Amino acid sequence: MICEMGNTESREVLREQTLGRLGCCAAGKPYVVPVNYCYEDNFIYAHSLLGLKINALRANPSVCLQVDDIRDDYHWRSVTAFGRFEEVTEGRERERILNILFKRLPHLSPVETRMIRGLPEVIVFRLRIERITGVSEDWH
Repeated sequence: MICEMGNTESREVLREQTLGRLGCCAAGKPYVVPVNYCYEDNFIYAHSLLGLKINALRANPSVCLQVDDIRDDYHWRSVTAFGRFEEVTEGRERERILNILFKRLPHLSPVETRMIRGLPEVIVFRLRIERITGVSEDWH
């Protein structure tokens, strides 16, 4: 049976997962792309190189992130966080967020970590959450 999840359980899914699908509007067309992220407080943090996604987010900061936790076809949870894109350019805050991302996403190798930290063209951003929805099927 499919059930709505509450705010606490929805945030738990965001906290546990690290891969989501970012939805935005690129030149008037829907655009969805997978992103690695981490969730802290009321923010979702991510980083990216400049491209279609960042250009779209700069042009229209309304964004959503959809995340799944799937055991099998009949046991899953799905959360969508809606909010606003905010680019982080201040040096200390940018470094703090990169540290959070690298701790939470250990699959980044030390070489990639050094490369990303050294590249000014790496965009660090956050999604300021305004609303969260979640549904699950026979999770418990």
